[in-house]
Amino acid sequence: MADFLDDKKREIAERLKELRPLVEEYQRLEAAQRALEGVPGDGRAPRVATSRRRSPARAGAGTGSRSSGRGRPRGSGTRSKQALSLVQENPGITISELAERMGIKQNYLYRVLPGLEQDGLVRKEGRGWHPLAAA
Repeated sequence: MADFLDDKKREIAERLKELRPLVEEYQRLEAAQRALEGVPGDGRAPRVATSRRRSPARAGAGTGSRSSGRGRPRGSGTRSKQALSLVQENPGITISELAERMGIKQNYLYRVLPGLEQDGLVRKEGRGWHPLAAA
């Protein structure tokens, strides 16, 4: 009977040793997933976390307004402030010029500037962006 118990203890110890790296990998992946929740995607893959969080009552929401309270208010980010400042300093500046001066890709600015326009801070004239008098 003692041999049987010793064999089983050894088998369990060996199996635990085999599984330890898998458990550690699982924990690392779980931590990475938690860290990535809320990080905006690049448009190539849908964000899984968003669909899991949305309740059935909110499924019809999302009409384009930011009344949900999630995230920071539009225009409060440093990039939008930087873009607004550059528009104020260089009336008529284009998105490509803004992107070059800011060292970022243009596609981000195609989301930021219409938001600033909607907030009444800038206006588009042709290809260029101009500050409004109140800005």
